[in-house]
Amino acid sequence: MKVSIIGGGGLVGSCAGFALQCGGIVREIALLDVNQEMAVGQALDMLHGGPSVADQVISGGGYEHIPDSDVICITAGLRRKPDESRLDLINRNTDLFMQILNDVKAAGPKQSAIVLVVSNPVDILTYLAAQKLGLPKHQVLGLGTQLDTIRFRSLIAQQLNAAPTQVKALILGEHGESMVPIWSSATVAGLPLDKFPGWNTGMQNQLFTRTRGSGAEVIKRKGGAGFAVGIAIRDVIEAIALDQQCILPVSSVINGCYGIRDVALSVPSVVGRKGIVDHLEIDLWPKEVQGLRASGAALRKTLQIVQNRVA
Repeated sequence: MKVSIIGGGGLVGSCAGFALQCGGIVREIALLDVNQEMAVGQALDMLHGGPSVADQVISGGGYEHIPDSDVICITAGLRRKPDESRLDLINRNTDLFMQILNDVKAAGPKQSAIVLVVSNPVDILTYLAAQKLGLPKHQVLGLGTQLDTIRFRSLIAQQLNAAPTQVKALILGEHGESMVPIWSSATVAGLPLDKFPGWNTGMQNQLFTRTRGSGAEVIKRKGGAGFAVGIAIRDVIEAIALDQQCILPVSSVINGCYGIRDVALSVPSVVGRKGIVDHLEIDLWPKEVQGLRASGAALRKTLQIVQNRVA
């Protein structure tokens, strides 16, 4: 499988490439960037480490890589400022993103290609990509709340001094202010969270507030998020490459799940080689369903503004 990362010269794109290299699952990784020298340099740096990691083809360049790519991952975009919401990025990033979509379409992607949108605001841009590219809707998905979910799990594990890989919990909805924590199914080592030693419900607000603000916290401290985003991207791409049919909280166009329609956001989604295989309407607490629907309504308002702007 060949994965092309648009924006591969930047922090997020290069971290995604490195995570995929370390995973050793995909056969070929191409880093694409408007600054081709930077993309080629990042690819060369990865190439040098290859003998100790995996047998892969690693290269840098431009849109000439698109026609034979199986997964096209779009990470290019302007960085969010510490005091700026992801939705505030719309006016600054939409024009750039629409040009990228035009360039991808002109390059002639495979009809079977999967497009993974990472650029923010990811839910809005995922919807635009699904409308613009002419690919089947199930082949266009966004990173969504997969990143928020692993951040959430890491913070719960840290709070309880538990093994991070044994913490299972979800964030759904918007990758942004209206994201919804799913406490109803959270577990540690298979135990319901409220049965785990040391847990009390007073921790909920603190942990979720920090999760929701994690992106801004990382930006404030180091200038931009990279490592965890790269891991989240690897999670999704490896699910596609291995046709894992695993359930991930990724963003895609929703038409009926939880009563939400005509907007892209994250619900439990079965991910495999064809992209989004299914949306699962798992049982949630009523307030969690209400939160999801509110998230969809907030995104739809913004989407209408954006659609008018790019029409």
